Amino acid sequence: MNTRENAKHALNHETPNRVPLDFGATPVTGMHVSCVAELRRHYGLEQRPVKIHEPYQMLGWLDADLQEAIGVDFDSVWGRTTIFGFENRDWTPWRTPWGQEVLVSAQFRTKEEPNGDVLIHPCGDTSVPPSGRMAAAAFFFDSIMRQPPLDQTALDPADNLEEFTPLTPDDLAHFARQLDALSGTRRSVVCMLPGMALGDIALVPGPFLRRPKGIRDVAEWYMSTVSRTDYIHAVFSGQTEIGLKNLAALQPILADKIDVVMTCGTDFGTQTSTFCSPATFDELYAPYYKKINDWIHTNTNWRTFKHCCGAIETFMDRFIEAGFDIINPVQCSAAGMEPALLKKKYGDRLVFWGGGVDTQKTLPFGTPEQVRTEVLQRCETFATGGGFVFNAIHNVQAKTPLANIVSMLDAVREFNSAGA
Repeated sequence: MNTRENAKHALNHETPNRVPLDFGATPVTGMHVSCVAELRRHYGLEQRPVKIHEPYQMLGWLDADLQEAIGVDFDSVWGRTTIFGFENRDWTPWRTPWGQEVLVSAQFRTKEEPNGDVLIHPCGDTSVPPSGRMAAAAFFFDSIMRQPPLDQTALDPADNLEEFTPLTPDDLAHFARQLDALSGTRRSVVCMLPGMALGDIALVPGPFLRRPKGIRDVAEWYMSTVSRTDYIHAVFSGQTEIGLKNLAALQPILADKIDVVMTCGTDFGTQTSTFCSPATFDELYAPYYKKINDWIHTNTNWRTFKHCCGAIETFMDRFIEAGFDIINPVQCSAAGMEPALLKKKYGDRLVFWGGGVDTQKTLPFGTPEQVRTEVLQRCETFATGGGFVFNAIHNVQAKTPLANIVSMLDAVREFNSAGA
């Protein structure tokens, strides 16, 4: 079977010929731009600056030659603008604070502060305050909270809906162009659906908005899910209504050319517990997730991808009931997230996309042999009967030893070869 057919078997909980592998298909399954450059050198590929296609986390684009070298099984279709609100076009050289020569969008406009911090502006507009900060010794951006003073008597949910708008003809043409570029791909295709994430805390501050209105402070937003539930319901209801209309506009374009849609990156887990109770999830989030997922399953053959970090074992049944097919990043280092338990309880109903190696300890700080051992163990646990796509637990971070990254990739090949 070809690569796409093999991936579909895994997604359908059927035993594939080999475990499919993803790096770079989504904003939560990628690699830091420094790691991408090191892998290009390792595999003897043409040395050229790597494109930063996701500037918030400084993720590097995996060109086709690197995809082939590491055995990637997924291509991707992205929205028209980045998390900072500009398009990736007119690639321009830029030197990172750690000294790497990269390529960025011409609208990637920054300024350096006296202490070495780098500030980035929404939509590349330097006439408005910056929306992101990369600390001098850091390797990615953090959002800058720009919440205006709140008038408790005049809160308007429309202020938190200003970024959720109907897709324009330019937006739809953008998706069509990307699909045309992938028309000859042998890989499975993942599409990032815009505007479907409910309360994604990376998006709440509005780093893509010039002057955000509404509740934009992270702490204020979390408190509002308890103290202003009517307001949050109004935001989610409006967002879902717009999202369903956008799905109807996208469906004829995407059709059967894609296999997976990433709908939501909202995190509910911490290292030891969850941000909210199951009851809060059931009342505040689940009804809207279900509307979106039901529409997708009724009108398409797409699999729905839910990103959620942390100790979320108690939410797994709820994700399934809300219609999600895939869970990522499968943070096995969090409380209650033991691989064997997850596979036994949910492996016939959820695809585990991730969980392949711990990116908090093993991959960045272990030895290559420790990485190999963990990867082989995770593949053995998760791959049985399909329902597994190999990826690390979230993005591979800067300063991860190259030897460990290569050991991870080699171990996946080793597992697949042993099962062939």
